[in-house]
Amino acid sequence: MISSNNINIASRSVLSSPGAIRSELPLSLDAVLKVMNARREICDILDGNSGKFMMIVGPCSIHDPEAAIEYAERLRQLSEEVKEHILLVMRVYFEKPRTTVGWKGLIYDPDLNKSYNIEKGIFIARKLMLRIVDLGLPVATEMLDPIIAQYIADAVAWAAIGARTTEAQTHRQLGSGLSMPVGFKNATDGSFQTALDAIATARSEHSFIGVLEDGHVGVFRTRGNPYAHIVLRGGAGQSNYGAEHIAFLKVAMRKAGLKPAIVVDCSHANSGKDYRKQHIALEDVLGQIADGENAIAGVMLESNLQPGNQKIIAGCRPEPGVSITDGCIGWEETAELIRHACKTIGEVRSGRTAQQ
Repeated sequence: MISSNNINIASRSVLSSPGAIRSELPLSLDAVLKVMNARREICDILDGNSGKFMMIVGPCSIHDPEAAIEYAERLRQLSEEVKEHILLVMRVYFEKPRTTVGWKGLIYDPDLNKSYNIEKGIFIARKLMLRIVDLGLPVATEMLDPIIAQYIADAVAWAAIGARTTEAQTHRQLGSGLSMPVGFKNATDGSFQTALDAIATARSEHSFIGVLEDGHVGVFRTRGNPYAHIVLRGGAGQSNYGAEHIAFLKVAMRKAGLKPAIVVDCSHANSGKDYRKQHIALEDVLGQIADGENAIAGVMLESNLQPGNQKIIAGCRPEPGVSITDGCIGWEETAELIRHACKTIGEVRSGRTAQQ
């Protein structure tokens, strides 16, 4: 039979529904409480009602679940040490946006061999998230495919919408319905306005089409997400975390009716795409906070067990603990920077308390 439909589709298969996979890998009551408490703490930080500083740290992308657990165990132990002043949230990123082509993340190609066993990837990703939540660490991830969100969002304490998708109406609508705070990254050219428009849009009510728990297509009507906020990642080869950028952004946010709440991504263009320079951005941010800046709620660091990155080689399993996407700082530097941030924030908070 001649058909005008699906001409370029090579094959199709049925994917288990979000409800089915979540039933097979459920969040325990204890885990639900941990996720909700972490979300509440992040909201307090964004509102300026907490003395803590948020640090979202972890691999650029997850490709080895066991190495991710080792990292999580170390981060959890460190979180106890710095918890008075720092809220540590682990980056657990399974989806990678691509300008052209390349590995799209653990969910899409868990075996790293272009077999694209997506159902296996979803199962591995959710299982890993549950293990990390059970350890007592809040989880952060990027929401790239709106359908994938239905499979993992209940375990997520903080979500990002990337620079390439911040402008998309689909992702703004998604952000309006997500249950956790959502950070919208500035555009890849470094400008703020696209992200500010996204924040205003995500804070509004929407109706859109999506996938229900049982796998059927349905209509979602959202209340709007009051904790949509901006993430600065630089752009066009330039950083945008300096005091002059923060001051300009605060004015723009107030004009848009938005209370300034800013997260600085120390990687990407803010480090000149050199993972070894992330500490420069962090030092600058901490300096601003020491000088009285209170609109910066947190930072992001791309970090792994070992520094640098590696390429995927056909037929070879990548080394665990070394990024296969963007370069990351290693664990030793990560721990050093977190402890330094804790000391700085503690001194700043103590000084302000003494002045009062």
